[in-house]
Amino acid sequence: MEAFWRELVADWPETASLVDVAFRLALAAVVGALPGIQRERLGMPAGLRTHMLVSVGAALFMLAAEETGASVDAQTRIVQGLATGIGFLGAGAILKSKDENQIHGLTTAASIWFTAALGTAVGSGRIWLPIVASVMALVILAVLRPLERALGDRRK
Repeated sequence: MEAFWRELVADWPETASLVDVAFRLALAAVVGALPGIQRERLGMPAGLRTHMLVSVGAALFMLAAEETGASVDAQTRIVQGLATGIGFLGAGAILKSKDENQIHGLTTAASIWFTAALGTAVGSGRIWLPIVASVMALVILAVLRPLERALGDRRK
């Protein structure tokens, strides 16, 4: 147990670094919450907590790479892995209805993928980018929904 505490203390960051990491993880949770709130409001299975966890997880991957001194090339590979891996998670949200020959869950899958991008941006230190993008996602998901329904009704 003593070895554990020695290792923990030896690896503990400076206060400024700890505050920066805590701020970035908290911001990842907040920007992930915006699309998550909208999905939760609609009763989708992937709602608030899922979107927040995806965003914080993506930020954590980027922060861990940064904290260990990973090269830019290595960080780029992490982004590529996240984009691909989260695509598989989103695929789990897509369902094909046998009776109606319709596909459901595409928007939820896209919002999960988008939320990973938000977290990746926060984790890489681009603070303004995910803030602007999360507001845009909220507009796309919430404000454009009535327009989409109106256009969909005309196609029928």
